Amino acid sequence: MLTYSFAGKGSDSLYEYLYKCIKNDILSRDLAAGTRLPSKRGFAKNLGISVITVENAYAQLQAEGYIYSLPKKGYYVNAIPAGDGVLPPGPATAARRDTPEDGAVRDDLVSPPTRPDLFPFSIWTRLTREVLGDGYDDLLTPSPGGGVMALRVAIADYLRQFRDMRVAPEQIVVGAGTEYLYGLIVQLLGFDRVYAVENPGYKKLAQIYRSHRVACRYVAMDGEGVAIPALEASGADVLHISPGHHFPTGIVTPVGRRYELLGWAAREDSRFIIEDDFDSEFRMTGRPIPMLQTIDVSEKVIYMNTFSKSLSSTIRISYMVLPPRLAARFYENLSFYNCTVSTFEQTILARFIEEGYFEKHIGRSRNHYKNVRNELLRLIKKSPLAAVAAVTGEDAGLHFLMHLDTGLSDEEIREAARRQQIRVACLSDYELTDQKTDTGTLVMNYSGLGEDGLEDFVGRLSRALVGNSEA
Repeated sequence: MLTYSFAGKGSDSLYEYLYKCIKNDILSRDLAAGTRLPSKRGFAKNLGISVITVENAYAQLQAEGYIYSLPKKGYYVNAIPAGDGVLPPGPATAARRDTPEDGAVRDDLVSPPTRPDLFPFSIWTRLTREVLGDGYDDLLTPSPGGGVMALRVAIADYLRQFRDMRVAPEQIVVGAGTEYLYGLIVQLLGFDRVYAVENPGYKKLAQIYRSHRVACRYVAMDGEGVAIPALEASGADVLHISPGHHFPTGIVTPVGRRYELLGWAAREDSRFIIEDDFDSEFRMTGRPIPMLQTIDVSEKVIYMNTFSKSLSSTIRISYMVLPPRLAARFYENLSFYNCTVSTFEQTILARFIEEGYFEKHIGRSRNHYKNVRNELLRLIKKSPLAAVAAVTGEDAGLHFLMHLDTGLSDEEIREAARRQQIRVACLSDYELTDQKTDTGTLVMNYSGLGEDGLEDFVGRLSRALVGNSEA
């Protein structure tokens, strides 16, 4: 059976990534002309994805002429002229080379896909039918630049009830993924500003800012978050942070440092803070950390969040909350943009939130992740890893750090895990400068793990790390 790993799909949806994998194999002649592709249902089961994902990938390949279908027989690879050449190695082919020789990655702790058993398919299907049956006129009306008002009202109400944020729907701007919204922020604040990101941090942020040809600085952190002296020295105008749960260190910025950051922003009219709240719904103990936005009296904080983390990585719906004066500037200067999320998807999500399903989904998901985390920590403590590992940051978000005393380099750790069909990243992988040093610290993103396979997972991780350290 044809198989692929989704470990390196990045920001692609599942169907886009599968489409690219098959397309690359056709162009590289790994799939010869006339080859029959697997049935949609069998292929989906083998890859652990939905049938609709395979259907969408096949439909795109057929539309572009890479495959053809025969009634009641299936899909076949079309003959591609030799002059078309072979695609250079891209994300799809690179991902296949990175997998172990004896099979695909079984556990991805770097960019795990959403578990199908967590997505509320039945409710989403029913709401889809209801939205389609309630009237076509609204669905065919172009969405304004900020998004469908019903969704913005639903988000504002949710933020008020569960995040203690008092914002008007007009302050909310919806977009297809945070990457798109970052681009809007650059246009809104200016290409002449200096943008700063946390170091270590999420590499894609720096790549996005550089792609917009703006100056980007990397600001060092201490035990409380962004270090103020390093921030001052950077010359930044705009600071991008995740104070509620920093990725990858897990640091929660205390209130004293938060006020220092707000003071830094208030001293210059050109300064702003982008507060990225990407997984705050999944804080495992106590209430969610209050937002920086809720103590901002100078209108300096742009709040950002996404449904890609809380619902599914393939639901590319994110939003930002602009301070009132920036919201007015947005509608004055950038309202010519149509919203990049379809009216149809926005309307379904609005109902999902309005009717209380989103709240219930978050509660169910949090319980699942908490059970996974607790069992994972329990198994680690009773495994050989206990002698060489210390865990920190386990209470906030969907990852924790595991500090290893094995004598292995970070590269050796990654390779040892790879041989056990586990894809891992070390803390050093998120260092944004070229001066990387081995940390011996694993970033344990457990959101893709299930309770039923944890014992096997910990056993393989133990064999990878403890076995190598004793050799």
